[in-house]
Amino acid sequence: MAKKVEEKDVKKTKKKTEIKKDKKTKEKVKKESYFEGVKNELSKVKWPTKKDVLKYTIATLVFIVILVVFFVLISLLMSIIKGAFN
Repeated sequence: MAKKVEEKDVKKTKKKTEIKKDKKTKEKVKKESYFEGVKNELSKVKWPTKKDVLKYTIATLVFIVILVVFFVLISLLMSIIKGAFN
């Protein structure tokens, strides 16, 4: 009787270790497939050319300069108005 109980315990521990091994291998497969998916998706991206990057950089800098000039003029106008009433 004690021998049967021991055999059942051994079978249970074997099953548990097999389940743990299966989970580890599944996790590795999931991670690998995830990174393969990322690589696959990144290969589909249409990256901008150097010419496009330069064009967008210049456009951004011009827009920033225009906004700086705008806010400096608004600040100057407000300071003139404030000085007129003092």
